[in-house]
Amino acid sequence: MTVVQLLPELNEGGVERGVVELSREFTKKGLNSFVISAGGKFENTIEKDGGKHIKLDVCSKNILTVFSRVNKLKKILKDINPDIIHVRSRVPAWLVYLANKSLGFKVVSTVHGFNSVGFYSSIMQKSDSVICVSNSIKEYIQKNYHTNESKITVITRGIDLDVFNPQYVDNKFIDDFVLENKLRNKFIVTSVGRVTQLKDYETFIKSISLIKKQKENVIGLIVGGVREDKQDYFNSLKSLVKELNLNDNIIFTGSQSKIAEIYALSNVIVSSSKKPESFGRSVAEAIALNTPVIATNHGGVKDIIKENINGFFFEIGDEKELSENILEAEDLKFDGYKYISENFSLDNMLNKTLEVYRKVI
Repeated sequence: MTVVQLLPELNEGGVERGVVELSREFTKKGLNSFVISAGGKFENTIEKDGGKHIKLDVCSKNILTVFSRVNKLKKILKDINPDIIHVRSRVPAWLVYLANKSLGFKVVSTVHGFNSVGFYSSIMQKSDSVICVSNSIKEYIQKNYHTNESKITVITRGIDLDVFNPQYVDNKFIDDFVLENKLRNKFIVTSVGRVTQLKDYETFIKSISLIKKQKENVIGLIVGGVREDKQDYFNSLKSLVKELNLNDNIIFTGSQSKIAEIYALSNVIVSSSKKPESFGRSVAEAIALNTPVIATNHGGVKDIIKENINGFFFEIGDEKELSENILEAEDLKFDGYKYISENFSLDNMLNKTLEVYRKVI
């Protein structure tokens, strides 16, 4: 089987990681794997893993260049002669739709997020089969586009259990990180993600202030980079930390490459996002490391967290409820690795995706 995946770019992000992982697994199973994108940091990874990357601008929304790009894509697809074209974003989906009119290849789309409703986004429903990354996304497209139930398959993003495995964590990194940040004998509550307003770090910080009244040894880790255009927001968070007298209780670590280790050394993980996550990969990754997760009560995380077993939900902006849940979560004991491996593994995602391909063919 020959598969072509298309996405705008190959830089950091959940969609990108999913494409890279699937391409690698496709080649392991003897499939011909092609990825078409405008390029990025993961280009070489695709090639190193046995796939082929083709660089084409399937990212720009410039309508003046649409027809020249459609013609280039049409030629590429004719040369590859794929069994399946898998589109993962709206611009690539439109370009494929136009290029494929006279070619007639089978097309599968994956809806990765709560895209704005309208004609532009409707392109994701024009494929032969539609994959949704959570039940929340499925409900969203059915409500707004009345997509036929028979076309939809829910396939949650797969967690790479070779990376997010309690047995394989880098204990030296953990020891060094704990020493460097003076975390020994601390109650560590962590939130992972770029510093943006959508992550609602204000509520996270306020919850740490409330917890401090009962646990003076609490530390709130905020693990994520700060883009230049978010510097003012970052400064407002630092002002809030100072105002609440939390200078010794909140640590901004910046970006970290060893995310599995960050989850493993934490007592509790928090996802306080204002915007519903389409799936919530970080939530599943943390649970795989046997760390409980508290998340806002919306979006794809509702498929992952089992309340009072591996975490809790709280309402957006409610720091009191969040703080209470964090304290309660400390006592949760569970086999998260087993739970994630049975329900949200990379193998699970791979097999279900191939099943969709075969059904469409």
